[in-house]
Amino acid sequence: MIEAVPEDLDLKKKVWSDIGASAPPKTIFVTNSSSLLPSSFAEATGRPEKFLALHFANLVWRYNTGEVMATAATDPVYFDVVLSFASEIGLVPVPVRKEIPGYVLNSLLIPLLQAGANLYVGGVANPADIDNVWRIATGAPAGPFQIYDTVGFNVAAHIARAHGGEDQVKFADILQKGIDAGKTGLGDGEGFYTYDSEGRRLDAVESWNIN
Repeated sequence: MIEAVPEDLDLKKKVWSDIGASAPPKTIFVTNSSSLLPSSFAEATGRPEKFLALHFANLVWRYNTGEVMATAATDPVYFDVVLSFASEIGLVPVPVRKEIPGYVLNSLLIPLLQAGANLYVGGVANPADIDNVWRIATGAPAGPFQIYDTVGFNVAAHIARAHGGEDQVKFADILQKGIDAGKTGLGDGEGFYTYDSEGRRLDAVESWNIN
């Protein structure tokens, strides 16, 4: 059983409490939470020894990593079972040996995204220029603002408010303008950039530029 409800701790606890009360005893419980520690809601499942995380990357059909992370209460047998399951469904399994917020991927990615947002909120450079520097100088296929488009403004704003400082809260308020307009990133065809029907980046949206 894999859960991927929004990153709200109370919601996670309620969902797992309901599932735990009705699922067969043999069921292994897995969360796809990207920012919450699995141990913070493991007890709600009623069977923490069979509970752990399997984290999919965004655009998993293209970037097919599957990070597997247990809690201190997880029976190691199920850690190995979920690693095997990840491989069976076409993922590259990544064993995360210690519980940490953000796994490996987001522990690397979130500081980059926050740095880009802070540069923008601080009036240093426009989103497209920040991305352009990152792509050219590192050879990366996308900069932080294109990644924000991929993640989606709803998720990005929630994480910024929950885990960031003053500049991150300001950035969440900026993202809210896109959310209110129904332009939340790649899924809507427009965020900081516009996208074609195949998800290819087209043009930077100039309305995001610093005045």
